[in-house]
Amino acid sequence: MRCAVRRRLARGAGIALLGGILLSGGTYAWVVGVRAAAPPVASIATSVEVLDREWRLLRPFALPDGRWRLAAMPGDVDRRYLDMLVAYEDRRFYQHVGVDPLALIRAAGQMLLGGRIVSGGSTLTMQVARLMEPRAERSLAAKWRQMKRAIELEARLSKREILALYLALAPFGGNIEGVRAASLAYFGKEPRRLTLAEAALLVALPQAPEARRPDRNPAGAERARAQVLARLEETGLYGAAEIAFAQRAPIPAQRQAMPMLAAHAAEAARAERPAQARHRLAIDAPAQARLKELAGERLRTLGPKVSLALVMVDNASGEVLARVSGGDPLDAGRAGAVDLTHAIRSPGSTLKPFIYGLAFEDGVAHPDTLIEDRPVRFGAYRPRNFDRDYQGTVPVRQALQLSLNVPAVVLLEAVGPQRLAARLGSAGFGLHLPAGEVAGLAVGLGGVGMSLEALAGLYAGVANGGAPHHLRARLDEGVTGAGEAPRLMSEVAAWYLADALAGTPAPKNERAGRIAFKTGTSYGYRDAWAVGFDGRRTIAVWVGRPDGQPVPGMIGREAAAPILFEAFSRLVSQPAPLRAAPRGAIVARNAELPPPLRHFGRNAGQLASAEGPRIAFPPDGASLERGEGEALPLKVNGGSGGLTVLIDGVPAVLAGGGPAGAATYFWQPAGSGFVRLTVMDAVGASDSVVLRIRGPEEASSLSAGRLSGR
Repeated sequence: MRCAVRRRLARGAGIALLGGILLSGGTYAWVVGVRAAAPPVASIATSVEVLDREWRLLRPFALPDGRWRLAAMPGDVDRRYLDMLVAYEDRRFYQHVGVDPLALIRAAGQMLLGGRIVSGGSTLTMQVARLMEPRAERSLAAKWRQMKRAIELEARLSKREILALYLALAPFGGNIEGVRAASLAYFGKEPRRLTLAEAALLVALPQAPEARRPDRNPAGAERARAQVLARLEETGLYGAAEIAFAQRAPIPAQRQAMPMLAAHAAEAARAERPAQARHRLAIDAPAQARLKELAGERLRTLGPKVSLALVMVDNASGEVLARVSGGDPLDAGRAGAVDLTHAIRSPGSTLKPFIYGLAFEDGVAHPDTLIEDRPVRFGAYRPRNFDRDYQGTVPVRQALQLSLNVPAVVLLEAVGPQRLAARLGSAGFGLHLPAGEVAGLAVGLGGVGMSLEALAGLYAGVANGGAPHHLRARLDEGVTGAGEAPRLMSEVAAWYLADALAGTPAPKNERAGRIAFKTGTSYGYRDAWAVGFDGRRTIAVWVGRPDGQPVPGMIGREAAAPILFEAFSRLVSQPAPLRAAPRGAIVARNAELPPPLRHFGRNAGQLASAEGPRIAFPPDGASLERGEGEALPLKVNGGSGGLTVLIDGVPAVLAGGGPAGAATYFWQPAGSGFVRLTVMDAVGASDSVVLRIRGPEEASSLSAGRLSGR
């Protein structure tokens, strides 16, 4: 007992003596003369952080040893917490030089009078020194080294930098270090805005982090917080009512998971630059959060192994504003660890708009040009519509909105599949084809590979007037923008395309005309797509099984389009208007179009094959005169099997005939005016012409007009 008392007295006397030396200034003058280089703030290992475009935390990564330690500057933390920390831990922090002699003398006196250590007399700088160079022993020698190191830190660093070291290194229980990691773990938020109760708890925890952990000892944490609040009430920083309210606040009973708002994008950023401590992406955190929430909700309604992905791109810059792949990255059943936004899948019909865009650019079609949707063949290739039905003669606009296959392939033959592939590739969104293969007509119906991200970039280019941007995922300092890519199509063609897509029928319970969009379904119901844009942003949606297995009955219009519309609804109350019609755009009805644009290639496809029927007479666009009761000839070459003749879509009873491959029929017009003749053979190949029939009265009038010089 006597030995213990002597040791206690000796320790107290030593501390008092040390304080006296420091008061004399001798020790300080010696240490400042040494001016040993203290480690700068950047040398402290901290967790890698991935931030959004506004510097908001998307995802941190733990240190290799499993600790969470996030860098923090005083400006990152609520001022109330900083004031409380200094008032409770080190009232003269901004006046002393690393060691507070008055605090040391007070601590020594308390020990001598009380027979035990009441306070250690450590300053915040001394605590930083201890955290930077932890030592297990508690002795006068260790205290001396701690004080020496604290003065060295003060000689080298500013008070702000020292405070930043404390904010990053202070222990808060378990593998949590630093006030930012603690605030995220216990309150689920950054410490920029803290309540009085939250700030007091964060001040109290580093004193005994394991004993006061709120998730393991909430009663101990509450008592520690109460001590801090009581001390603060004594200082007069806060009134009794505020303190009483804070005392009643509940203690967080469990730790929360660290943010993982853009798990796959963050992982990719870190892998791309492993030596970088902070990564700034183009992602917008609020938009990312809304789309992630939407994905989680919709996944619960899909099959157990079905997943989905979303990408949002800024039209004007090509910046990737959101990227969501699945719901939970740890969900192995849905391949949550795989970034499905980069997966190469069959895009179904989502490439059709770019066929139409090239046709508009070439001047071979206009949105109101008429085009045939009928059975057609290109050699051995016979495209069919999704519903196995045909619409007949339709405007190009309607063919695109209804996603008809035959018109798309007919137009692709005109513009060239390899030209389409080259145009998309030059813009930075190349098609993925099997080794040794070249783009063919099947490309237009999804016989190629493409990623969701690439589709979003392509449609953003259409929304931007045909001028795409190389997609930009990062906004790090020193990283230049990717810049514009070569044009996808002319500005006029892009406007035609956007205007047509804006008229696509909306899914059930959705308002039409809010966005321009296109859906797609890959062969065998493996992929469902929907891509849409307004005047500012483009969103692309994919639904399917990550392993590529079919999902019977899953189509883009029913599985992906509702998610697309819901995504826009959650992001904006009213979509931004699309671009206005540019100079050179023709806004006219079909009858007002220049004659070459009124009807596209009536004989496309089957004329390349001798097997299909061909109307040799009368020629398309002919004007025929007929007498009273006179029958008109119809000459047909080619065709397989028996021929069927339709007059304005109604089967006709004809006279005549002839050998297979060269038949002449006679038909009776019902009257004057325009009439469409269609010939179809036994295998479905067909040909059509449009005629104008003039009766006797009209013919006489025309002759008189010519004679009179009109």
